[in-house]
Amino acid sequence: MFLAFLPAVFFGWTLGRNDAANIYGTTVTSGILKYRSAALISSFAVLVGAILGGAGGMQTLSSLSSHTLLSASVNAAAAGISVLLLNRLGLPVSSSQAVVGSVVGIGLLSGSVDWLVVLKIVSCWITTPLVAAIVALFLYRLIGVAFKRVRSILVQDILLKSLAVIVGGFGSFALGANNVANITGTFADIIGVEKAVLIGGLSISAGAIMFSKRVMYTIGTKIVALESFASVIALLAQSLTVLIYAFIGVPVSVSQAIVGAVIGVGLARGSRNFDARLLKRIVFGWVSTPVISGLISVALYTAINSILALFGS
Repeated sequence: MFLAFLPAVFFGWTLGRNDAANIYGTTVTSGILKYRSAALISSFAVLVGAILGGAGGMQTLSSLSSHTLLSASVNAAAAGISVLLLNRLGLPVSSSQAVVGSVVGIGLLSGSVDWLVVLKIVSCWITTPLVAAIVALFLYRLIGVAFKRVRSILVQDILLKSLAVIVGGFGSFALGANNVANITGTFADIIGVEKAVLIGGLSISAGAIMFSKRVMYTIGTKIVALESFASVIALLAQSLTVLIYAFIGVPVSVSQAIVGAVIGVGLARGSRNFDARLLKRIVFGWVSTPVISGLISVALYTAINSILALFGS
């Protein structure tokens, strides 16, 4: 049984590596926090969030399809491979879409997919960047009024750095609470929710220590340039959005939330100078991720079953 969890641990590492960059990308690239400090804060907060708030998403993922130890292991492996491959291209990949694509792929083989759950998840995916953009636009204008009343540049700098640490920890907490289900949600019915949450949380936390600077640079600087205050607001909007969906019980993409938040902040600042070419690549990654993950899961599951049948005969 121990070997069956290795793909999930690997997937958790890739998720932490990818999504922690999305959380701290705008903050680190704007110079508010150093890379190492951001990694340590994120790692601890992710684990706490997974333990305290991961149960809802676990139930949703486990109800998406029926699972065996083999299918759960293959689901995690296929999703992890998909995230790692697309992450190598420097794109903010949706780990939620990867795992759902993997589960649906194997579920189609057995005819056990709950399409109502799929519809619920996909509807949340679609609304995630929109909600994040609206929240970011509102927060930028609301908090910006109060922030502009602080005349001292030194005080502004202290406030920004303090807020960056607090909001970053909050965002990492939301990441753990919302996305731990992606790692071990398919194992929940087999080993229990508490054990699944702990294994998934530790895996994501380990990945957060070594998150990708390349993805961080993509999010933090290439979509639209952000100054320090704007980057903190984008992170806060992304964190609130992800936590909302954690309460709903649907794992959503942190990368979709932060992209929406960055766009929302840009609009609030009056900017229309978005990198449309990069946005198209990101959208392509979102669409292709579940398809690629589903194909990989079907191929792996079929191959392993064929090998087991061969040795069984």
